[in-house]
Amino acid sequence: MIFSVAADGVVLFHGLFIIFVLLGGLLVLKWRAVAWLHVPAAVWGVVVEVFHLTCPLTHWENLLRLMAGQQGYTGGYVEHYLLPVIYPAGLTAGIQLVLGSVVLLINGTVYWRLCRQWRGGTKQAIP
Repeated sequence: MIFSVAADGVVLFHGLFIIFVLLGGLLVLKWRAVAWLHVPAAVWGVVVEVFHLTCPLTHWENLLRLMAGQQGYTGGYVEHYLLPVIYPAGLTAGIQLVLGSVVLLINGTVYWRLCRQWRGGTKQAIP
């Protein structure tokens, strides 16, 4: 039972991490210090999507599921949990590039705005 709960915890953390990667730049608009966490997380998210890597969290979840006597799954978190809802036809390389591009677009826009504010006279540097 403990391994099953731990696997569910990894799923929850993984989902929150994905949300942070996608939208964490918006937190930086309010709290500049969050950039120190968000930039590496966003880079990791883009790298995983663009290069079709499997996130270690997926491996850990599958390992915990197997230790709990449950069946793991193949593929990644996005393919297993999100794509059946968002893209029922399945994950393709093109979709992964789009997902990575969305992360870059949202966060690039946020950080571009922050840099523009800083250079334009609002002397609050990103810590």
